[in-house]
Amino acid sequence: MENYNKTPTDHRLVIDNRELLHVTGVVHVDSFDDEEVVLETEQGLLAVRGEDLHIKQLNLEKGELAIEGLILELAYSEDRRLRDRGKSLFERLFK
Repeated sequence: MENYNKTPTDHRLVIDNRELLHVTGVVHVDSFDDEEVVLETEQGLLAVRGEDLHIKQLNLEKGELAIEGLILELAYSEDRRLRDRGKSLFERLFK
């Protein structure tokens, strides 16, 4: 991942051709599968939806994550406590 003169708490998203997503400011990866990755960032909970998603790189010490696959949707939630895996994505995000 490129260095953009960031501090450890900076949060950035860089999407390359809807096929590669680089995220900084990652605190925790809550859940992931080939259609959805839910992670906690410095700016709140982030859900990444798509097709054939794979975590290419994860370094929580640096707060960096790279996801490969077709990126279809990004959605933020302010509630960092949303970790109810029994609920749907929208129920969790728009509680």
